[in-house]
Amino acid sequence: MALLNLILLYVDNPARSSHFYENVFGKAPSASFPNYVAFEFPNGLTLGLWSTMAANFVSGGTGHRAEIAFMVADDAAVDQLYGQWVTAGVRIEQKAHMAVFGRTFVALDPDGHRLRVCTPD
Repeated sequence: MALLNLILLYVDNPARSSHFYENVFGKAPSASFPNYVAFEFPNGLTLGLWSTMAANFVSGGTGHRAEIAFMVADDAAVDQLYGQWVTAGVRIEQKAHMAVFGRTFVALDPDGHRLRVCTPD
């Protein structure tokens, strides 16, 4: 069975996106090139930021119909992260609220990718 270990986000400006995610994650990228930046995590997952301006970039897709979810311990942690991100100027698409699965909110990165924070359901 193949192991899911990489999520790629297509970005217009890797340096801008890298700065955004450095602030969100509180850590520097593990790899950084003009057209690609990667953040590695202890659980084996890597988030890659790939420039849409790269010479070999090809994608016919458009839009942001997916979310990257960050699960936190409890409702207080959702609200704490919400406050931190609002203070840091992160764009909020959906304010913190109670959903059918628990407390959550949705933010947007510089390219409009959806970042959901929630508690485990």
